[in-house]
Amino acid sequence: MIAACPLEALPPGASFRLDGENPIALFRTEDGQIFAIDDTCTHQDASLSDGWLDGCEVECPLHSSRFDLRTGEVDAPPAKRAVRTHRVVVDGGTVFVEPSGCDG
Repeated sequence: MIAACPLEALPPGASFRLDGENPIALFRTEDGQIFAIDDTCTHQDASLSDGWLDGCEVECPLHSSRFDLRTGEVDAPPAKRAVRTHRVVVDGGTVFVEPSGCDG
């Protein structure tokens, strides 16, 4: 598990980019759910943490692909491949992320 950020750094409707070899985007929906997905759009090299959050979906800021934060699946093209999702735990006011394994 990786300590990503304090919970107060991720208010409802906000995103946070966890930098690393494979950057991860964290999102907190308006109803308080927290999700983590790969930060890079599978269509082109764009940061999803810079995208627009709408319910449990994020829209890529580059070409408007949409991804479901719960599953990583594409909800609108031009992207065709899903992004990986990652497990999130909130403990003691800190948001932790458990990165998923690499795709085979």
